[in-house]
Amino acid sequence: MANAASKKDPQYFMYFPGNYRWSSAFINMLSSAPYGGCEIGELDRIGRRLKGCAPDDDDAWFHACRDVADTVAAFGDERRSSGHRFSAAHAYLRATNYYQMAERFRTPKDEPALAAYRRGVECFHAFVGLTDLEIEIVEIPFEGGSLPGYFVHAQGSTEARKPCVVYFDGLDVTKEIQFMRGVPDLIKRGISCLIMDGPGTGEAIRFRGHVLRHDYEAAGSACMDWLERRPDVDASRVGVVAISLGGYYAPRIASMEPRFAACIAWGAIWDYYATWKKRIEAAFNTSLSVPGHHIMWILGVDSLDEALRRLEPFRLDGVVQKMRCPFLIVHGADDEQVPLVDAQSLYAASGSADKTLRVFTAEEGGAQHCQRDYLTKVAAVMWDWFEDKLVRR
Repeated sequence: MANAASKKDPQYFMYFPGNYRWSSAFINMLSSAPYGGCEIGELDRIGRRLKGCAPDDDDAWFHACRDVADTVAAFGDERRSSGHRFSAAHAYLRATNYYQMAERFRTPKDEPALAAYRRGVECFHAFVGLTDLEIEIVEIPFEGGSLPGYFVHAQGSTEARKPCVVYFDGLDVTKEIQFMRGVPDLIKRGISCLIMDGPGTGEAIRFRGHVLRHDYEAAGSACMDWLERRPDVDASRVGVVAISLGGYYAPRIASMEPRFAACIAWGAIWDYYATWKKRIEAAFNTSLSVPGHHIMWILGVDSLDEALRRLEPFRLDGVVQKMRCPFLIVHGADDEQVPLVDAQSLYAASGSADKTLRVFTAEEGGAQHCQRDYLTKVAAVMWDWFEDKLVRR
């Protein structure tokens, strides 16, 4: 599937001009650099291998990213075996990013794809064992099984029970990638972070069989139940944030699960059924971050018609009116995947008395989908907001 070129000159960096999907993925990797997720020389090696490839040659994308990931992981292995903990940790974190970004466009998920994904998770677990951050690999009980996550401990706090943020991902990202989207900065504010693969994402769908579902509060409530049992978490000060399609998850969770004390929609969603209906009617000749058939896979269906039927309840009207906790929506003015009007509709409908819509413009940066073009700025805005709402002064 080839993506359509933008109708106007983009006001942001595109590594592959005219190829929205590959460029957005490249920017996602590039913007993770402040959190240890990439190295420019490694990305350049990926980009050089893809030069001249067709914009829908996802097999070439897979092999370019995976092969570079293999070399970086091998460097991590060598550093670890020679007793150099921190250089090994950094290499494993970058390798995680490349393995998982390699796999994201490859559906159906064949054995090479799943092997790359497993290797990415293994690299992150190696990072967890070597980093100076305190991270627990956790399983949250969920409907007779579990959802995988990471509990990242707060820094710089003397409180016995600390605030926490539950951090869900979106349509096509993972808990490991989400760590590289700001978590090291969040925990510096004295806030712990539970990063999750929910239904339809990450390990939850690949290895646990949890397909995407509209009642995401089931996952949110499971996380709250687990956090309430931890002696180091103040369950009265737990927030929730999620990115992209997570702009549906987080508001849905906070509206239906009143134990959450604050909510951020990192990129708004209003009517996800309508969003996909338009994409399908346009034959996917629009800006998408993944191939169009990805939606069938995460819903566990065999046709686009059935996907649309499953998406019918993915609407927030009639739901967010129930929200009572403080609510922040962040959105890009030039978001090519979800229009600004969806963020405005979500803001207007929310029942929260304390609500803010923060729109990032091209002039200041961060105007693209989920601020992939200015990650550190949106992280500063969001994490400062959580600090104001959850941390005792």
